[in-house]
Amino acid sequence: MSFEFFISKRYLRAKRRQAFISLITMLSIAGISLGVMALIVVIAVMTGAEADLKNRIVGVVSHLVVMQYGGPMTDHEEVKKAVDQIEGVEATTPFIFAQTMIRSSSGVSGAVLRGINPKTSKKVSKFIDKDTVDRLEHTAGMKVYDGAAPGIILGSDLAKTLGVFEGDPVYLISPRGMISPIGHVPSMKRFQVLGFFKSGMFEFDNAYAYIHLRDAQKFMRMGDGVSGLEVRVSNVYSVKDTTEKILAQIGHRYWTRDWIEVNHNLFTALKMEKTVMFIILTLIVLVAAFNVASSLIMMVMEKTRDIAILKAMGATDKSIRKIFVMNGMVIGFIGTMIGNVLGFILCFILKQYEIVELPKGVYYFNKLPVQLEFLDVFVITISALAICFLATLYPARQASRLDPIEAIRYG
Repeated sequence: MSFEFFISKRYLRAKRRQAFISLITMLSIAGISLGVMALIVVIAVMTGAEADLKNRIVGVVSHLVVMQYGGPMTDHEEVKKAVDQIEGVEATTPFIFAQTMIRSSSGVSGAVLRGINPKTSKKVSKFIDKDTVDRLEHTAGMKVYDGAAPGIILGSDLAKTLGVFEGDPVYLISPRGMISPIGHVPSMKRFQVLGFFKSGMFEFDNAYAYIHLRDAQKFMRMGDGVSGLEVRVSNVYSVKDTTEKILAQIGHRYWTRDWIEVNHNLFTALKMEKTVMFIILTLIVLVAAFNVASSLIMMVMEKTRDIAILKAMGATDKSIRKIFVMNGMVIGFIGTMIGNVLGFILCFILKQYEIVELPKGVYYFNKLPVQLEFLDVFVITISALAICFLATLYPARQASRLDPIEAIRYG
């Protein structure tokens, strides 16, 4: 054990004449603990919210879409076979995407129409109930007679807006109509509500409607064409690499768009919000670091005679600095470790028990999503220790600059 560490430990453990200095030290440890705990809990909640949102988005939309320049994709069967052979691709399915109006007996609303193939879409998008999707296959191409009609699946919030229940008829209205003697007439077709889906994201539940691919082709007058292919990949975070492989395989007549690109602005905003929150909460640790500096300054004043004696015995300025830097770092280390433990405990409690219940109509989740990342905890710990280290530099420097003769004479 170096004598600097030995002296530093004695200074921390010894009963001081001025109890006020000990109180400041305890407040410093408490402040650092509180700041580190708050940082860990808030960053864990924000990380959990981001992860939960990503899982919801990936569950609702496909990981990647392949589309053709200039219009509908007419050779989608050949393109599908080529894409299915690429490493990293789990499943593909054709789809049709269009903006339509839906009218019921009690309401009307704009909607995003998706034409899907029930046999292959279940492997790409898994948020709709499989039985409901299978029922689309049985109603595909059904002619409208005696109450029967092709099936449609509506988002839960969209169904509430239209005021419809399972089995009710609705009418799809497409801007792609036909030319008649009186001008352009939008096309209209009746469908029967087969069921509903609830993704947990209002933007989808309030706008999306699904019908069979063949019905969508007839309704949109697209012949055998489709809007594109939806692709599910094995690793959602390496989707860029899979995109490059797909384009290299099928050629440059096609273009792709992945889920990261579509939601780039959202994830950028979440990352910025997380960074800003980290900076704001770090101010708690910074305030506690001022207490560390104050405690050390008072300790230097109390130990003036001891410092003079140590320097007279041959202690260098560097050794004196080390003593007080170690003092401050021990305070910072204890506070940081206590904050880590309290943060872990609070995160565990929030994750296991629904202590904080969130309103369903405001947030995507009902309870606080908590996800601890090792890198986040490491950055918080290092940042807290770095702030404490910087707080020790000035008191340690002042202690090392004391003149031993003047200190003994007037100390």
